[in-house]
Amino acid sequence: VISVGDAAMAPYEILSPGGSIEYLNKEAGGVWMGRFTNTWRRLIWLNPTPEEHWPYTQSISIVRELIEDRMYPLTLEGLEQGARYLSS
Repeated sequence: VISVGDAAMAPYEILSPGGSIEYLNKEAGGVWMGRFTNTWRRLIWLNPTPEEHWPYTQSISIVRELIEDRMYPLTLEGLEQGARYLSS
C-alpha cells in the first residue's frame, strides 16, 4: 500500500474521536491508521513536503509514529527507499 500526501492536519483529526473535519467519526483517525499498518505490513507513505520541513508539522510526526516511520520524501531517492522497503 502506498499513501501519498503531506500528512499536514490538525492533530485532533488523528488523535480524537469526532475530530474529522467532515464527519463526527466515532473513532480517531489514528485507530484507522493502526488498522492499515496491521493489515498491510508493506505500507509506505510518500510525502511531497520537503523532508527538512517535517519536524515543524506536529501531525507529520504523529503519522510517522503511527506508521512505524515508513514515511519517505516524494523524491527519486525517497521512491527508491520506499520501493526497497516494499520489496524486502
